[in-house]
Amino acid sequence: METLNPSSLTDAFSHLIAQIAITPPGARLAAISGQVAIDRSGLLVGGNDHAAQARQCFSNVLDALAAINAHPDDILQMKIYVVRHNPDLVPAIFGAGSGIFGEKWPVCASTWIGVEALAIPEWLVEIEVLVALP
Repeated sequence: METLNPSSLTDAFSHLIAQIAITPPGARLAAISGQVAIDRSGLLVGGNDHAAQARQCFSNVLDALAAINAHPDDILQMKIYVVRHNPDLVPAIFGAGSGIFGEKWPVCASTWIGVEALAIPEWLVEIEVLVALP
């Protein structure tokens, strides 16, 4: 995947996102459904804690990537939905992602969306990704 941060757009967040992400030639796309803080057994993880729920969401994304033989650097786009968003949640949620991905943080096209609610009232974070498969 090729990522671009043209000089006509800010690069203030280039360590976290790419302004533009381009699929490699011949790539297939895989869409991973929004992952919420539900573990393999179907139980909610993290209670009423955005960061704890985000950790489980990112972990689920990593597991989904493994299931399709993909890696974090194959993520073309990431959308993060956050219930009752406020600026104080940004470092906590990105920190949760860094804890899961480590040095393999997926620098990709990214959108953070504050929402009133998700499908189930207890869910606080949902993360969906679009993956470019080689």
